[in-house]
Amino acid sequence: VGLAYASKLFRENTALHQFTQFSDKGNEVAFGTIGNASTSEGLFFEAVNAAGVLKIPMVISIWDDEYGISVPAKYQTTKESISKALAGFKIDESGSGFYFHIVKGWDYLALCDAYRKGVAEVRCHHQPALYHITELTQPLGHSTSGSHERYKSPERLKWEAEFDCNRKMREWMIDSHIISSESLDALEKENNEIVNEAKAKAWEAFLKPIKNEIVIVGGFLNELSTQCSLGAEVVAVKTELESLYEPMQRDVFSAVRKAVRLANIEAAPAKEKLKEWIASNCDRVDKEYSSHLYSESKESALLVPEVKPVYAGDAHQVNGSQLMVACFDAAFARDAKIFAIGEDIGKIGDVNKGMDGLQERFGEIRITDTGIREATILGQGIGAGLRGLRPIVEIQYLDYLLYALQGMSDDLATTLWRTAGGQKAPVIVRTRGHRLEGVWHSGSPMGMILGALRGMYILTPRNMTQAAGFYNTMLRSDDAALIIEVLNGYRLKESLPTNIGEFTVPLGVPEVLKEGSDVTLVTYGACCRIAADGITELEKFGISVELIDVQSLLPFDINGKIAQSLKKTNRIVFMDEDVPGGATAYMMQEVLEKQVGYQYLDSKPVTLTAKPHRAAYGSDGDYFSKPNADDVFKVIYEMMSESEPGKYPMFL
Repeated sequence: VGLAYASKLFRENTALHQFTQFSDKGNEVAFGTIGNASTSEGLFFEAVNAAGVLKIPMVISIWDDEYGISVPAKYQTTKESISKALAGFKIDESGSGFYFHIVKGWDYLALCDAYRKGVAEVRCHHQPALYHITELTQPLGHSTSGSHERYKSPERLKWEAEFDCNRKMREWMIDSHIISSESLDALEKENNEIVNEAKAKAWEAFLKPIKNEIVIVGGFLNELSTQCSLGAEVVAVKTELESLYEPMQRDVFSAVRKAVRLANIEAAPAKEKLKEWIASNCDRVDKEYSSHLYSESKESALLVPEVKPVYAGDAHQVNGSQLMVACFDAAFARDAKIFAIGEDIGKIGDVNKGMDGLQERFGEIRITDTGIREATILGQGIGAGLRGLRPIVEIQYLDYLLYALQGMSDDLATTLWRTAGGQKAPVIVRTRGHRLEGVWHSGSPMGMILGALRGMYILTPRNMTQAAGFYNTMLRSDDAALIIEVLNGYRLKESLPTNIGEFTVPLGVPEVLKEGSDVTLVTYGACCRIAADGITELEKFGISVELIDVQSLLPFDINGKIAQSLKKTNRIVFMDEDVPGGATAYMMQEVLEKQVGYQYLDSKPVTLTAKPHRAAYGSDGDYFSKPNADDVFKVIYEMMSESEPGKYPMFL
């Protein structure tokens, strides 16, 4: 859907015609394929509906073998036919809907004719098409453990043998006098030999560097066997490694590590050589398996230079929503590749007026309303991002991220990593969350997000100025990010910077909002204001708290600023609105383990979180479900009382 949507944007937005790397003015067709059983899933129906609404040049081919592994179509699909089930999507006299094509999978000529004519229609009219390819077979079943002989009748298996696509193709070629049976036999034999030879060469090329490493490591092991008291065991390690017929890299690493352990307390020069081998090769395999989780290009978000906001002497005080409008207005004017899609962002300028009036200024093709379909909103962004555009896709509330989480986790967050930087989709997912009363619009599932979205930056601005700075940063980078605006911050007054479209906020750099000497309080987002209120009360009792806004959770405090604060205060509290064990536990690990902050502790570290359930209804529900200023006071006062009970007697 997203790849095809990009063609729509390239065709209809003439300002994009200058960008020819990923499009010829929208004259492309996006192809997608899916098995018949997988059409039972919700994402399929959402994608089909979105494509029909958007009127995009998308061709979806459904390969139908009447099974989903062992489960037949009668348990999978209404009417046992996806084209019959979707008949209402067929294009009508108004020109809305899909072109439908139903073709037998073994009929080569019919397939060629249907795709040639049908795709031309899609390309010309920018209207999607659905190809239902029926009567397909499973030559080998789903897998070795899912052999179709286990669940298909003898009659069905006999039919599949007769109507196998390769067999029918062969029959057609012979009947059409394209080639003789004897020539086909010879060609198949020749091709089998070519393929087998290529396979053998590829496997040999794969094994060669590993075997070369075994030779090098074997020399070190020989040396070590003469230099340590457990030489016989080292020889056994070497022998086992060299006996492997098809060794893997892991076998070499495991052998080296085992040998080093055998000589762990002995001063053996060969042991040091093995340790050096491990260190140098760990860097190599780390690049092979773990590089490019985030951008490593010159456009990385971490390389965007910081530009401070500038304020006039008589800076206007505006609502947070107005500040966001000014930020987006500048961005859309600066770069024609930027577009935004989401529920309610167009005509009314989003439910919180953060894009108020922008559709009227920049047009519906740039700021576009969508239906309630978070997964395909995200999909539109990913596909368009892959084709060089700069999508801002809105998930209206943080709670609703659940509907798009699978695509964010499996597709967007992994794009750079699984292609070693070969592809990028610099999508900004815009949402809002945290402090609001009620069960469904007040969630803060940050632990879930942190676990699922490694590969995206997770940015948690405390106000709209910081949010604007993050948008400016990300729109100058080639990384993907989730930016979570504070839901109850749109009506709060902020000063409007004169460089609203230019200033940037660096990622992974916490800000000390208030200096203190007794306790370090670490938080983010809406909790910054709540923490500040609690600190004001603590000051009346002579307790000095250093308040730190982490600003971004991924990346987190890349310069170790929080550990430096802890070194001064020797006490620390991590606070947020997530459930216990969520993002506060993540922050604690980052500071105490990774930044080795544990060595500065004089009191046990504390997490202040929400209760392990959604926020209950109403103001009372909010007060008793999530951390409040009184909780901040209580937790920190108790920490100080434990250290100095005479100075801070318990009275709570």
